[in-house]
Amino acid sequence: MIKVKQLDDSRYEVEVSSRTTTTHLVTVQPEYARKLARQDEDTASLVMRSFEFLLARESNTSILRSFDLSVIARYFPEYESDIQP
Repeated sequence: MIKVKQLDDSRYEVEVSSRTTTTHLVTVQPEYARKLARQDEDTASLVMRSFEFLLARESNTSILRSFDLSVIARYFPEYESDIQP
């Protein structure tokens, strides 16, 4: 289960409940969110989809505790093309 809580304009707290519950602080630059988000999708939903993408590839305990959303593409080059509308 994934819970996304917006902290301010560019920071989100993400809680992932699995065998172990983890909490992650994710920063999303507005221009990056506009690039990746679906039409009329808010940034919290983009963060949720991004965590679904990550969890399909690794466990929640392997995900960095604090990162900028753009970092995902460094580890998974297919991220931006897979997540874009």
